[in-house]
Amino acid sequence: MPDHYSFLRDVYFFRDLSDEQVKAVEHLCKEDHFDRGDVIFRENAPAERFFIVLEGMVEVWKDYASPVPDLLGVHGKGHLFGEMALIDDLPRSATVVAKTNTIVLYLFREEFDRVLRENPAVALSILRSLSAIVRKSNESFVVDLRRRNEELEKAYRELQAAQGELLRAERLSTLGKMSSMILHDIRNPISILRGFGEMIQLVSDDPEKVSQYAASSVKEADRLNRLANELLDYSRGEIRLDVRVTPVGDVIDLAVDSLEERFQRRGVSVTVRNEVPVPVLLDADRMGRVLTNLCDNARKAMSKGDHLTVVARMEGEYVVFQVSDTGRGMEPDVVAHIFEPFYSSSPDGGTGLGMVIVKSVVEAHRGTIAVESVPGKGTTVTVRIPSKA
Repeated sequence: MPDHYSFLRDVYFFRDLSDEQVKAVEHLCKEDHFDRGDVIFRENAPAERFFIVLEGMVEVWKDYASPVPDLLGVHGKGHLFGEMALIDDLPRSATVVAKTNTIVLYLFREEFDRVLRENPAVALSILRSLSAIVRKSNESFVVDLRRRNEELEKAYRELQAAQGELLRAERLSTLGKMSSMILHDIRNPISILRGFGEMIQLVSDDPEKVSQYAASSVKEADRLNRLANELLDYSRGEIRLDVRVTPVGDVIDLAVDSLEERFQRRGVSVTVRNEVPVPVLLDADRMGRVLTNLCDNARKAMSKGDHLTVVARMEGEYVVFQVSDTGRGMEPDVVAHIFEPFYSSSPDGGTGLGMVIVKSVVEAHRGTIAVESVPGKGTTVTVRIPSKA
C-alpha cells in the first residue's frame, strides 16, 4: 500500500493526533477508486465505511433520485465524508457521487470505532469536522437557494411580459372580431333603412306607400336600437333593472310583433300561448329583448314550413317563458358555447352577444335559463324568473 502518512498528517481531522496515532490510522486505511459519475454510497443505505478524499472531488446530494435533487456540498482533497452515519449509527442521510475520477481512503465501521475509543482527540476533531461540514452545507444550500430564487424571479418577469403580450394580442383579436360582427349586423339595417328612404322619395305622392315604408324604417331603427342596447349592456357588465308590474302578454307581444314580418318572409308560423292571468314584477323592456333575441335565434334556425311556439305559464312562484322551434337544432358542442361572448354559429351572422345578454338579464331577475336542442328536430329555451322579482 502507498505511504499515506504525509497526506493524513495534513488532514485537519488528524492535526491534533500524535505521529504514532496518525500512523496507526494509516495502517487501518484502505484505498478505493471511483470514476466520474460513480455513486460511492446512496441515501438510506447502511453505513459501513468512513471516507477521506485522496484525489479528485465528490458531490453530496439530498434526494438524488428525485426530479429536483438538492446539492448539499462538494468535497475535495483532504475532506472527510460518511462519518456522520457511523457516529449516529443510522442509514446514510445523503448520496455521494464522484464529481471527477476520485481516489479515497476509507476505514470500516469497526476500525473507525476503535480509533475513536483509543484516541479521544479524534472525537474532538470529529466534532469540529461536523461543525465545518454543517457550515459549508448551509452556505452551499443558501447559495443554491439564492440562485433558484433569482431564476424564479427571472422566469416570473418573463412570464409577466409574455402574459402582457398575450393579453394585448387577445384584446386586439377580440376587438377585431367584435368590430367585424358589429359592422356586419349594423350594415344590414342601415342598408334597409337607406332602401326604404329612397323608396319613400320615389313614392312621395302615395301616402299609403309612404306610411308602409316609414313603418318598416321604424322597425329597422328599432333593430339598430336593440343592437346598441346589447352592446351597452355588455360594455357595462352589469344589468340594472327597471322592475314594474307588467302584464306578461305585453312582453310577449313586444317580441313577437317586432319579428312578425321576418317570420312571414321566412314562411314560419308562430303560436303564442299566455297562461299567466295576472301581471308580474319584471323589467318589461329587458324581458322583451330576451324574448326577442330567443325568437330571432329560433327564426334563423328555421326554414319554410317550420313552427315557433312561445308559451308563458306559472309554476309555483315562478313565471316560465318557453320558446320552442322545429328548426335544425344544435349539436352539443354548440350548445356548450352559446353563452360565450362573440360566439355565433348562425349562418345569418350576429354579434355573438345576444345569448350573453339574455343570460345576464335572466340572472339579474334572479332567474335561470336552460337550453335543450336536438339536431334536426329543434330547440327549446326555458326561462324561469320569480313572479315577484
